[in-house]
Amino acid sequence: QVQLVESGGGLVQPGGSLRLSCAASGSIFSIRAMGWYRQAPGKQRELVATITSGGSTNYADSVKGRFTISRDNAKNTVFLQMNSLKPEDTAVYYCNADLIRRLGSRGDYWGQGTQVTVSA
Repeated sequence: QVQLVESGGGLVQPGGSLRLSCAASGSIFSIRAMGWYRQAPGKQRELVATITSGGSTNYADSVKGRFTISRDNAKNTVFLQMNSLKPEDTAVYYCNADLIRRLGSRGDYWGQGTQVTVSA
């Protein structure tokens, strides 16, 4: 089995910063890409940022210049540094991994989500 465990969410004031972490563990041969998505109340889940094993990144327009995604391939961990947070960034943030398991099958896995609330 594969597990993704997120940490780092919480309550922060507008303009503040948070750093999310997500560690993947289990029967993993390699991870092709990892990313962060978010879902606000009453809205669909949306992409925040992704990063490939080679380090190529992709960001939603709404977070460009404020959020930075990075990863530690040796530890199967992805990070999301969030700066200049706005109330509209409030959501549950989910970690995602596109990976190949040791048995050779490719899978798409999700973490349990971590709440980020930006409020004064």
